[in-house]
Amino acid sequence: MEGGINCEDTNPTGARAGSYKRKKNGYDHLGSSPRSGAEENEDESERRRHPGVKRACNECRQQKLRCDVIQDPFSHCSRCYRLKLECKIESNFKRVGKRSKHAEMEREIEQLRKSLLEAQAQGFVMKDSEKTLSPAINSVYRKTRMLGIEEAVSLSVLKHNDSYNEPRTRHKIENLNLSEEMTNRLFNEFWCCYHPFLPFLSPSQAPDYYYQQHPLLFWAIIAVSARFFADDSGLLTSLSGPLTRLLWTTVGEVPNNLYFVKALCLLCTWPLPTSTTSTDPTHILCGVMMKTATGIGLHRPNHAQDFSRVSVDLNKEQLHERLTTWAVCNIVAQHCGTGYGQPASTLYDWILAAGPTECVPPLSLDPELEAHLQIEHFCDKVSKEIYSNASDSRGVAGDELRAMLTRVYRREYDDLRASVMSRTGLSQLINLHFTAAGLHLCLSAFFNLSIIKGYIDDLMGLWNACISFLDQVFKLQLPSSKDRNQSTLRYSTNYLLQMIVSACFTLLRLLNSGFAQRIDFKYGSSMFHCAIQAIRSISVLDNDLPCRLAELMMQMWDRAQTEQQTSTQNLMSSNLEEVGSTMENSLKLKVRCRMSMSLVYDSIWKWREEFQAQGRSSSE
Repeated sequence: MEGGINCEDTNPTGARAGSYKRKKNGYDHLGSSPRSGAEENEDESERRRHPGVKRACNECRQQKLRCDVIQDPFSHCSRCYRLKLECKIESNFKRVGKRSKHAEMEREIEQLRKSLLEAQAQGFVMKDSEKTLSPAINSVYRKTRMLGIEEAVSLSVLKHNDSYNEPRTRHKIENLNLSEEMTNRLFNEFWCCYHPFLPFLSPSQAPDYYYQQHPLLFWAIIAVSARFFADDSGLLTSLSGPLTRLLWTTVGEVPNNLYFVKALCLLCTWPLPTSTTSTDPTHILCGVMMKTATGIGLHRPNHAQDFSRVSVDLNKEQLHERLTTWAVCNIVAQHCGTGYGQPASTLYDWILAAGPTECVPPLSLDPELEAHLQIEHFCDKVSKEIYSNASDSRGVAGDELRAMLTRVYRREYDDLRASVMSRTGLSQLINLHFTAAGLHLCLSAFFNLSIIKGYIDDLMGLWNACISFLDQVFKLQLPSSKDRNQSTLRYSTNYLLQMIVSACFTLLRLLNSGFAQRIDFKYGSSMFHCAIQAIRSISVLDNDLPCRLAELMMQMWDRAQTEQQTSTQNLMSSNLEEVGSTMENSLKLKVRCRMSMSLVYDSIWKWREEFQAQGRSSSE
């Protein structure tokens, strides 16, 4: 000890340290420190080991900020005092990095989520008081969502088993309440009736699992299931308003996640009922769906890290989920493009364009979705080649080019159909969508002029494609496995409804033109009326769009029949040149900018003109 003292006396640095220590010790008798005697002894030993070191408090050290804390006598720093933080100095304190902290939080969230699902699978439910998260947890959850981790779910704190009880849970949206029993029945309805048309969700998961992923996804499933729900026929009407408000509120929240995209896939496939095309937001929602999907990197499933601010480590199940959702996004987007006669916002990248044998799990799709995606990819090529001519103001390819492209795509269609249908394990819905794609291709015949070579052959091909599609549609009218009194057809997607409407207008136009002499009019008339009944069976509410379209087509059919006898006599007495001219006029389209759906919109415009003319004549 004497050597140490002599060293302090001769070393200037040591002298300063010694004087600092004596100064600090001189205040011990004042007792200004609020700590106990044992803590003072520990701090004294710390000061002896680290002489002359002025420490910042823990909070300031964590943020790497300048600190004005006074150790002796102890006084809080100004920052902790202002922010009402606990100001203390710990010798063993270590800063926590944000990345490691976020990674630890994500692991804890995932573990809590698994524990919660296991408890709920055993029948336990949380009390209402425990479902409300503390502000701190809500803050953490919001920050996690802002970081772009779409796999993060709502935090739920699992406590001891005695904090759970057995009463049935109730899900609520505004003033609409659903009991657990009603929720389970609705989900069973969805899995049995609607899921086969777009199989990308997991039937093995409980309803609460989807609610925890995203409330909009849960209520979207409920809305789809409520379309023909026998136990509560007014549920869809009651749900439409609250769900619409929830939908547009969620659209405004940026960023969104994977489960929001899934909800939009459902709402674009089975939209909420509307009475006019002008109030149908499906095409807009489809664009939101695709932009959100690319925003979170679904189109690059292997490189999710490039679209996130934090480290993203996906397991095989999560990778397959992202790939499947992206494939479904393209299927739904193509359905919207074809059905509404608009350019599709699809993106068929290398993963989706690869054949089923070119990818390995988890980058391979389920066989049903793979086949469905190939069909929609074909429809996309038809739309872009035939209806996307940059040199034409309406976007339609020239007559000669269109005729050549039609022949090329007919051969490609036959090859693709033979290849896909040779696979095993595919449902009849794949064949139905193939015939819909064939009709989409052949509808270009209405853009041809009668002087074009092969004009009659193209119309005959359109007739055959229309009959083939409706034959497959009517097979869905067979009783479903769920209810022997109800067919599968009523649960069809909006896209299939639009294609049935297109087929109806095709028959209406062909059977009331000069081309009717070349086909079986009686058989075509029977198919037309069966298709009208099919449209009415898909109608969800009175006076919704399918119901109104069916009535409109029946009005046009009845009007055409009153004029048929005179027209037929005139055609029989005319020469071939006059017959061709009459046929061209009756099949000519004024609306030519809605791709293969131009026939539908042209027919509606024609009906409006006739209705307005009839109204003017009656008023006069």
